[in-house]
Amino acid sequence: MKIVWQKAPVTCCLISVMVIIYLGMLVTGGFTTYNLLRWGALYPPLVVHSQWWRLFTAGFIHLGWEHILMNGLTLYLIGYYVEQLFGHWRLLGLFILSVLGGNLASFAFDPTAIAAGASTGIFGLFGAFIFLGSEFRNNNGVRLMARQFLILVVVNVVFDIFMPHVGLAAHLGGFLVGFLAAAALGAPRLGKISLLKRLLSGTILIVLGFLFYGLGRF
Repeated sequence: MKIVWQKAPVTCCLISVMVIIYLGMLVTGGFTTYNLLRWGALYPPLVVHSQWWRLFTAGFIHLGWEHILMNGLTLYLIGYYVEQLFGHWRLLGLFILSVLGGNLASFAFDPTAIAAGASTGIFGLFGAFIFLGSEFRNNNGVRLMARQFLILVVVNVVFDIFMPHVGLAAHLGGFLVGFLAAAALGAPRLGKISLLKRLLSGTILIVLGFLFYGLGRF
């Protein structure tokens, strides 16, 4: 565990924050709709009324022990590898941008849903790794692992389609934002990404943000 902390401290801190919030919810009323909203779950009508912070806080709230266990283990797995390749601060940026992007997509396409969970950020990290696999195809290890993660994402999306009350728009939004954010932020530990590609990806990210916001408002 000490080695993991040294190599992926941001991943460990993110999981720790989620566990602390989970325990806080557990002792202050559990996982009722009221308590979820009190702790910062995403609810589009409240976002419309200026509670923008829910787009961020929802990424750290979970609906029960099964939810946080699954997300925590998945974040531990993908976060460790992404943090090794992108670095600590880029991992944090990727996760936060993916949470915001995924929740903006939920805000736009699921206007009455109460949403919570780190899966928006997790899908974004998968998207970031898959970008590495496409950008640095000559790196066999990265390419093969990205292919495995892509299969995992496809399987999850198929399950999302047939499962009620699962935020498909949020997952896809997080994935897309993570992919684009990886291109915009770069991965110096692996190699250079062209300035044009980084600027174009950053521009698309901004446009998507305004698009999701506009769809959610109207």
